[in-house]
Amino acid sequence: MKTIALEEHFVTADFLKATGAYEKTPEPMRALQGRLQDLGEGRIQAMDEGGVGIQVLSLAAMGKEELSAEDQTAVFHGVHDELAAAIARHPERFRGFCTPGLKEPANAVKEMERCLKLPGFVGVLLDGMTDGKFLDAPEFFPFLEAVEAAGVPLYLHPAPPPEDVFARYYAGLPGETGFLMSIAGWGWHSETAIHTLRLILAGVFDRLPKLQLILGHMGEMLPYALARSNAVLSGAAKHLQRSVLETFQEQIHVTTSGYFTRPPFECCREVLGLERMMYSVDYPFSPNTKGRDFLAGLELSDAEMEALVHGNAARLLCI
Repeated sequence: MKTIALEEHFVTADFLKATGAYEKTPEPMRALQGRLQDLGEGRIQAMDEGGVGIQVLSLAAMGKEELSAEDQTAVFHGVHDELAAAIARHPERFRGFCTPGLKEPANAVKEMERCLKLPGFVGVLLDGMTDGKFLDAPEFFPFLEAVEAAGVPLYLHPAPPPEDVFARYYAGLPGETGFLMSIAGWGWHSETAIHTLRLILAGVFDRLPKLQLILGHMGEMLPYALARSNAVLSGAAKHLQRSVLETFQEQIHVTTSGYFTRPPFECCREVLGLERMMYSVDYPFSPNTKGRDFLAGLELSDAEMEALVHGNAARLLCI
């Protein structure tokens, strides 16, 4: 059974040099730079060990906000060229999400359109906010409109919080715990959940009814809270054509990335249905073998497993 993993990360040497990304992160994250930069045999060996047939690669864009608008556009252009070259070397194993620099929204549209003409690019991935603004800001709507027109999904990925948020919520804790809490320990999941609810409440999905959004990390905590959020928000959102729950169920998909325990999986399946769930590992931040072992314990039917690890993603990404 061919397995497609959707949230699998890489960086390039030029990106690291331009951003200084990972220089101030805890040692375990700095130690991953070699695996992040490997777009060849080492990565493929790790895929084989974990039973991954295809990785959809995306830039681990920590540090992107440190770049000026002009530099962001140029650096991401180079990143995409390196990704295209890797896909060309391994067309049976790699696909890619493009990551345009939204500090220049008009140029982001051009870069997305350029990437989607290259073999192997199957969608767009964006990381968190841009200059402290969520995607429902008016200047980003033409870009979202272009994504819908291109007929590809948008993967909304977390990013570290803005400095003022970090200072209020996460500063003053011992050692590296504040930083880790601000990212994978809690913060970037809750922020991505807020980001998604803002897109719904701002009416973005009503205006773009064909736009399909992907969330990682078993839905960024939203499936667990969706019934209450829907009950509180939908009645007040008289401007929306559908409830928060209906919009979520019709235009949002969820991957497993980095969440390898049964309770969040079962919650997701109960709230959204398996047809809107897809497999991801979050490599190299999570090992492929951990994902493999998680799948082995799910006790799904052959048809359910095929949908989770291949069929749903193949349809959405046209792989």
